[in-house]
Amino acid sequence: MAASGALVQARFDIGRTESILPDDTGPPARAPGIRARHAASLIVWRIENGETHMLMGMRGAKHRFMPNRLVFPGGRVDPADMTAPCATEISPRTEAMLRKNANAALARGLVAAAARELQEETGLSLGNPPRLDALHYLARAVTPPGEPIRFNARFFAVGAEHVSGSGGGDGELENLRFYAMSEALGFDLASPTRKVLGRLDLWLAMTESERNAETRMPVLVRDQGWRME
Repeated sequence: MAASGALVQARFDIGRTESILPDDTGPPARAPGIRARHAASLIVWRIENGETHMLMGMRGAKHRFMPNRLVFPGGRVDPADMTAPCATEISPRTEAMLRKNANAALARGLVAAAARELQEETGLSLGNPPRLDALHYLARAVTPPGEPIRFNARFFAVGAEHVSGSGGGDGELENLRFYAMSEALGFDLASPTRKVLGRLDLWLAMTESERNAETRMPVLVRDQGWRME
């Protein structure tokens, strides 16, 4: 049964309605000498035998950021993403939600980066050039100050029916395949990954009208959980 919009909103709203993170259209969040770089991750999902499966892979032991962790395809935004060619632009709703903490160019660049990283890391694509209107914005997570590598990451979701290709990628993700939700949750996941999977599960349980009724997005602060913006 689909969860009601009010219930889903309540699950994320834990007492504060204002954004506790800086507006990305202004000065970037900083730890001493370290900027939280804009990044995007894309969750490709499908339903098999009544259970959600997500395309994920293991980051190798030599990676500086989240080594030996099961993750979604993704990476930082490149300047070229702002103007990269596409078959369709991002949907008005996705753009509106991203614009809460990004200007128009960055909002578009984030979605384009998610599509590019999917193709680079998995060999799968949303078309050439990609169709960006099928991506849905799920959540945002910012690495806390004090960490040696920091990202201001947006997480998107797209149904596997919108993706094509034979797979492979650049080798950055090992054991790349579709993992069942129950299987993925059995891994030693990074806290943001686990929480985003919870967000995905709730989002998939919503009807289209309930998704469209959402006016705020969850933002993850590692030590304090979700806040709404």
